[in-house]
Amino acid sequence: MYRDHEFDPITPEEEARRREEAEFARRVRREVRRMESGEADEEIRADEEREAAERAEAQAREARERRRRASTFWQLFSGSILVRKGVSQYYPYLLTIAGMFFLSIMVMFWSLHLDMRYTRLSRDVQKLRERSIRLQEQRFQRTTHSAIIEELHARGIDLYDPLAPGEIIEN
Repeated sequence: MYRDHEFDPITPEEEARRREEAEFARRVRREVRRMESGEADEEIRADEEREAAERAEAQAREARERRRRASTFWQLFSGSILVRKGVSQYYPYLLTIAGMFFLSIMVMFWSLHLDMRYTRLSRDVQKLRERSIRLQEQRFQRTTHSAIIEELHARGIDLYDPLAPGEIIEN
């Protein structure tokens, strides 16, 4: 028989397909041997246990997340309490409470302002009273002294300041 080294009746695609079939047959034989020896059952059991553990962990994580989302504190903190079913009927009350808070804050600042104004006016009134008392004392001293001088002039007596200080007489 004559062999032509340049002509090969098997195409590259045919050769690739044969290699894939051979590889597949090798895998099947290996898997059959594993099944017969029991290794595959152990791997299947391990895979099932791993999947069960992952499902349990996912369920626990979801339960924790649901519990966290369901807590009233978290709902208040995140604002999700406002979108809960049935809360929309309480919106007018919540708005009323918010309005009352705003009003109470406004009244508090207004009363603080008025208290500061009252304190300032009280201080000013106290200063005016002190000044009035001083002016009355000065007027009394001047009026008394001038009245004495006029009376002495009318009598013809001259007023003079003593050279030595006066003595205090005790009882």
